[in-house]
Amino acid sequence: MKTKVLIFKDGKGLASLVEWLKKQPARTRDKCIAKVKRLSLMWHKLRRPDCDYLTEGIYELRARDGNVNYRIFYGFVGQSIVLLSHGCTKEKEVPKRQIEKAVNNIANYKKNPDKYSFEFEVYKNG
Repeated sequence: MKTKVLIFKDGKGLASLVEWLKKQPARTRDKCIAKVKRLSLMWHKLRRPDCDYLTEGIYELRARDGNVNYRIFYGFVGQSIVLLSHGCTKEKEVPKRQIEKAVNNIANYKKNPDKYSFEFEVYKNG
């Protein structure tokens, strides 16, 4: 079964994950998108080192480029639906505010899925 990948957008229609990815070097962006593709194929079967469970239904996709750790926060919001919340770089541990943001984004999505998400076309460019 193919997983439907959605991206969170706020009430103004802005998707912080997309904006964050645009700011990353092309190689980093490609690595992050490859992780999303892998998640779409493997769903709940994806494990470390590709992802990790954090708390309260929040997971992180894990990518590394050089000495920098990149994280994309997500949660499972349906039978075969994953919602990508946002991304960040991290040093030692994931900042609590990043986890709280993901929790809030997923809660908003659950209140009004159409308003707070759009589909991420992971296979659009190959």
